Amino acid sequence: MDWFPFILSVLGLCVFEIVSSIDNAVVNADVLATMDKKWRKWFLVWGIFLGVFLVRGLLPWVIVWVANPDLGMWGSLTATFSNDPHLKESLERSAPPLLLGGGIFLVFLFFHWLFLEPKNFGLPAEQFFAKQGAWFYAIVSILLTVITWLALKQDQIMAFAASLGASFYFITHGFKEHAARVEVEMKGRKDLSDISKLFYLEVLDATFSIDGVVGAFAFTMSVPVIILGNGLGAIVVREFTIRGVEYIRKYAYLKNGAMYSILFLGIVMVLESFHVHVPHYVAPVSTFVIIGFFLFKSHQELKKG
Repeated sequence: MDWFPFILSVLGLCVFEIVSSIDNAVVNADVLATMDKKWRKWFLVWGIFLGVFLVRGLLPWVIVWVANPDLGMWGSLTATFSNDPHLKESLERSAPPLLLGGGIFLVFLFFHWLFLEPKNFGLPAEQFFAKQGAWFYAIVSILLTVITWLALKQDQIMAFAASLGASFYFITHGFKEHAARVEVEMKGRKDLSDISKLFYLEVLDATFSIDGVVGAFAFTMSVPVIILGNGLGAIVVREFTIRGVEYIRKYAYLKNGAMYSILFLGIVMVLESFHVHVPHYVAPVSTFVIIGFFLFKSHQELKKG
């Protein structure tokens, strides 16, 4: 095993998971504050099994397995570390559709944030795009049409994967919109049990984890590496949820950093799906640079008061 790419990928995945889960940590903290200490502890301790090992572990495994049904469950897990040329060939053959679908998902996610979501303006252009919200649907529709047309020239499965990526985005976005409404309702109600709130948090955590899982394939196609990197990041987010969420709130532009990282990773995935070679270090290094920039910008803003 080449240890440098392995460590770089794990660190990149960890940082990306932490920053892309900031919103999740804040929402979790708000709901946990209304729950009994026993249930808060249950969520933070036993919930790690569901949120980290089950969702962030099982989901990438299932994605690779569905993309490579001939590998089987075990082969999907071990393919990148196997010396079997059949396993590696199958994984390489399935990579373009998987990467294209994931890339479309991430790019749509970024444009929705850029055009429609409320935000702290970290760059001058963000304020301009925030006033052009009506263009979001036109832009993503044209983008999907162009990419699908290019994909059809290469492979029909690629075009289908682009459509799946868009569908997956709108489905998960619908769940998030519903979760936001439920959160508002929960804050105004006193009759909800802690078990109901716990169930809501687990479902919400699973929904928010999808962004990190999909983006992980820009770093590596290795399921064990994704599980390790995303799992470590998710554990850190759990710690922030209970101990440092107020500290996180003070850093105004962390969400901006997460979204620009998502855009860059989405572009990397789309390029690689069309066989444009992108060095393995580009995804983690770009993540460090983008997050570092917006972390520094947040810190400077904090110093100004």
